[in-house]
Amino acid sequence: MVERTVVVGSTSGLHARPAKLLVTAAKEQPATVRLRIGDRPAIDARSILAVLAAGVKQGTEVTLEADGDGAEAAVAVLADLIARNLDEEGDGNE
Repeated sequence: MVERTVVVGSTSGLHARPAKLLVTAAKEQPATVRLRIGDRPAIDARSILAVLAAGVKQGTEVTLEADGDGAEAAVAVLADLIARNLDEEGDGNE
């Protein structure tokens, strides 16, 4: 299992747009990726409902856990997303 801890950078935490971007990116990964907040059980990073229900705020440390092919790359991609302030970034369509 590959693990990495990262601090949430988005102003709104993992809610709305940042949560959608995270879930979309997690679904694109070949590895199974979970998100753990503190001592709580890990949640499926591909589930928008689970990510939104976690109520993760800006500045919270979260741990990504991944198993399977491409686990290291999956964790790297998702850690980069979580660390950025996705609320201030454009959608890339400008």
